[in-house]
Order: sequence, then C-alpha cells, then structure tokens
Amino acid sequence: MLSLLDLRARIAAGTLTPAGAIDLCREAIASRDPAIGAFVAIDRNPVIPQDGPLAGIAAGIKDIIDTATLPTQMGAAIYEGWQPRADAAIVSRLKERGAVALAKTTTTAFASSDPTATRNPHDPGHTPGGSSAGSAAAVGAGMLPLALGTQTAGSVIRPASFCGCAAIKPSFRLIPTVGVKTWSWALDTVGLFAASVPDLAYALAAITGRDGIEGEMASTPRIAVVRQDFAGSPEVAAEAALATARAAAEKAGAQVFDLSLPPELATAWERHGALQDFEARQALGFEFTHHRDALPPEARRNLEAGDAVAPAAYDDARRHAHRARRVLKDLFGGFDAILTFSAPGPAPATLASTGDPRFNRLWTMMGVPCVNVPVPGDGLPVGVQVVGRFGGDGQALAVARLIEGALRG
Repeated sequence: MLSLLDLRARIAAGTLTPAGAIDLCREAIASRDPAIGAFVAIDRNPVIPQDGPLAGIAAGIKDIIDTATLPTQMGAAIYEGWQPRADAAIVSRLKERGAVALAKTTTTAFASSDPTATRNPHDPGHTPGGSSAGSAAAVGAGMLPLALGTQTAGSVIRPASFCGCAAIKPSFRLIPTVGVKTWSWALDTVGLFAASVPDLAYALAAITGRDGIEGEMASTPRIAVVRQDFAGSPEVAAEAALATARAAAEKAGAQVFDLSLPPELATAWERHGALQDFEARQALGFEFTHHRDALPPEARRNLEAGDAVAPAAYDDARRHAHRARRVLKDLFGGFDAILTFSAPGPAPATLASTGDPRFNRLWTMMGVPCVNVPVPGDGLPVGVQVVGRFGGDGQALAVARLIEGALRG
C-alpha cells in the first residue's frame, strides 16, 4: 500500500515533489483499477498545492460527498451526472491542508446495501464490503494513500477489514458531515482509510487541527476484549485474528482482560435498525416519493422498512441509545480501549452482498471512535477493531498503533 507518511517524508526530504506523489497514484490507478473498479470519476487536471501537512497526498472521496470539481452521483442512477457547485466541508478542509481530491470512489446507492461493481483487491470474486467499497479497495490495492468513507452501521470498519487496510470511524461529528448525503443524521460519521494506523493518526490530526490525536502514547494500556455475544458468532478466521491481536497486545505490555457488556448495550444494539431506517425514510423523502421505482432494491427495501417504523419505536430507540451511551461512559472508567471483531470473518465469496455489519452497529450508535487494525495472516484479510471512549480518538489510535506495531514486529 501507499504510505501517507512515507510520501510526506520523501517530499520533506526533497526526493519527491507533490506533483510527483500525485503521479505515483495516477500510475497505480491506471495499472490496477481496471481489475478492481474502485473509481467513478478522476480529476485529470487537479490543482496541486505545494504547502500544507497533506501536500502531495491524493485522496479518494466517497461518492456521496460533494465535490465542486467532480460529479457526486450517490451510486444511484437518478443522480447520474449531478455536479455540485461546492465542496463538502471535509473536502474543503482536505484541500486547505494541501491534499488533492483526486478521485470519487464507488459507493452503494446512498450508502445503503446494494453492492457496487467494485471487486476486492485481494480476490476479485470476493466483496470489498460496503458501503465505502471504492475507498477501501483503492487504499487496500495501493492506488491511494488516503480515502474518505462514511459509516452508519459498519461502512468504514468492515470494508477496511475485508480489504486489508487501516481505517478509523472517529467520534461522532469530529469530522463535519456538511455536504454529505444523509442517510441517518444520528449515525452518519465520516471516516478515513489509510495504509497504517500512524498514517491515520497523522491524517486525522492534520484534518482536525488536533495535534494531540497523533501524539498520544499507549503506555501499559488496559484493554477489554469484548465478544459482543448478542451479535452472533464470528467465523474461525475472525476468532483467530482476535486471539492473535490479543497476544500481540499482551506482548507489547498491555493489561488485557475479558469483558461482557451490560444488557443496556445489547438492548441498544437491537434498536439500531429502527433508528437508522426511520431517519433514512425522512432523509430520502424526495427520492422515495418521486423516484421509488428507480431506487435499487436494497435501498428501496430499507426505506420501505423505515416507513413502517412508528415514531414511538424511533423515540424508544433514541432513549435506549442515550441510556447505553451513559453506561458505556461509566464502563470506560475501568479500561482504556475495547478490542473486538471488525467483521464476522474475511470478505464473503460473493459480489452480490457487502457483508454483515453486526459487529459494528453498536459502536456507531454509541458515537465512539473505532479503528480497524489489519491482522497478518495467510488467507484473505481480517482485521480487529479497537474502540475508544467518546472524544478519545487519540487514545484509541495509540492503542491501535501499539497492537499494529506488535503484530508487524
């Protein structure tokens, strides 16, 4: 994969120019994307800033995020050719920090569940995941050092696990969602994909202006291993990845112990769908009312499901989510991070599904930072998920960095 930090170091040393770094990505895209299909549009003549902490870094932008220089088509036929007149807030911020919004990456329609044509870079017969399919595949295939995705259930962490790259779903609203097509205003979170956890930490610090995010250290962290039994059983490969990551954390000096989550969190997990679907039906009210027959089947089914969610059920879901967040906040008094599954297993051998987000839903609903750490192995990629307390993105990244370093070292 292309390391953001390596590119920045070469630019700082004078052995690579920002334009040269962008050309490396163009060459990789031309060579590899015909077999993967991660992109829907590429800027052939972008402005390339010479200065800034992200100068020379080409970014992929998920195609539900507005860009003024490239179309934003939502993965949906009814928006084919749609050209916004302004960048989303996060795209503007990337450009202000020196990055180049080089390409739009594929998304499931409106970031729902209908698969894209993108293929997994490690095996073309397997899904790359979704909904941020193109972003995960582009980074996992070494075509870009940085890409934006969004997560409403598991759309950042799960495809990162499937495609073998690092990723972070930050604390809720740490990255603005202004100019991002809404599916659920209580859940949608913009996230990042990169080659490694240090790359993620650098990028998130640069984007948010919070240098402490990159600089936090994990000195003898207390890590709770959580299995999320209420979400069902994982596959053998996911179990093995979690065991390997646990051993690596212990080897690196962490205090590791098992934790069963209180029932309030399982109850909240059960209500994720009601919360998501109710809001999606309102957020996409125009599309559902005027273009229902043109919607792809999974998106249409999800919106129809939202139509059947009563306001009382939605309010109940919100109350349980709020209660569970308070319980989780208190739990974090006893440890620094949670270690759990990123996905049920490796990418399924199908292009007709994006996989199951059941191990991601709770943490998205809680609004807490989640980091996918790839675990080396012989088969298709499988990651583990490091979960931090709300606002503790730097600490979550530090623990993830500790585990990743131990796994690689």
